[in-house]
Amino acid sequence: MHIVLIEPEIPGNTGNIARTCADTGIELHLVKPLGFSIDDKHLKRAGLDYWHLVNVHVHENFDEVLQAYAGHQFYYLSKKAKHCYSDVHYGPDDLLVFGKETAGIPEHILKDNWEYTLRIPMVAGARSLNLSNSVAIVAYEAERQLGFPGLANDGPGLRMDGNIVD
Repeated sequence: MHIVLIEPEIPGNTGNIARTCADTGIELHLVKPLGFSIDDKHLKRAGLDYWHLVNVHVHENFDEVLQAYAGHQFYYLSKKAKHCYSDVHYGPDDLLVFGKETAGIPEHILKDNWEYTLRIPMVAGARSLNLSNSVAIVAYEAERQLGFPGLANDGPGLRMDGNIVD
């Protein structure tokens, strides 16, 4: 699975997304121009000590991503979409594409891929969710559908009666 961020602007969001990618084994793709330096202290602080667990790819533009992953399924996340993110059956090599914080995914990309554009439901009048929260919501739904491949699920659990079991 892959997360693609087109022109991310806020280092803290990208750092949080990197941490989600580290925890799930999802590859992270950053499409230039970036609104920060990859060496940015805020970016590193948000990702804490997880950066060594993230497979990060930096691309000059989105066309480079499309060419490198031709034949893969791309899903584009936008509040403008008609399809809900949870109605899709994700595959292990799919790419989940998110736009920059202030503008989302460019309109021409959405127009060309409307049938593969997904939304996260929100109340009427809400502007948007935080980018890192949106990525986490969709990424974990995709991982859930795939059975959380490669993720440890061997810690203590909570029973329905509220008791914790080992």
